[in-house]
Amino acid sequence: MRRNPSTVVVLAGQASEGLLAEVGRSMNVSLVRPEDSDGLEAAADALRRAAGFSSPYVLVAADPLDAVAAEWRAMWEPARVAGSSDAFELRAAEALAAWRADRFELPDYYLVLAEQAGPGTDAGQHPDFYLGPLRSVRPHRVAVVATAEPAAQTAGVLSELGSLRHGRWWPSLDEIFRTARGFYPGALAESPAAGQATLLA
Repeated sequence: MRRNPSTVVVLAGQASEGLLAEVGRSMNVSLVRPEDSDGLEAAADALRRAAGFSSPYVLVAADPLDAVAAEWRAMWEPARVAGSSDAFELRAAEALAAWRADRFELPDYYLVLAEQAGPGTDAGQHPDFYLGPLRSVRPHRVAVVATAEPAAQTAGVLSELGSLRHGRWWPSLDEIFRTARGFYPGALAESPAAGQATLLA
């Protein structure tokens, strides 16, 4: 668990420049963006920099688990070969290796931007890693802003930041990924790549 005065929140989902600019103007919120490019290392660096702020809330517009979330979501697309989780396992192995090497820690909370809120869904259409397996392990640590209208989205983000609930800290990243593999019973259990996260990390 991190030890710093701010509440660090990762913003997951498609955040517009307008939303980030508006939220960044709040006196209680510091906004941290990745400095170089997208990807695990850039997101991990942004989280490390977030630990140096002293404002009440630090909103990080990057997530080291973004690639994992994208591949988990892609597994449920109709075009994906049934039961194929190789890409997910590879991204999970990369994230686990970075996490075990202390290159990043999970934030205090995730704040998910979605058009509609629903268990395990993104905008009511696609399975979502954040609203599905991640929220299932720690419901109080995943908040949702369920609107795409710009003004309402900005108001929703600020409102959610002010109403985050306390709860148990995250389990290990290994446990989170185990939950993701079995979130839909039997869907990933027999994947030949299911053990790669441990072997590659």
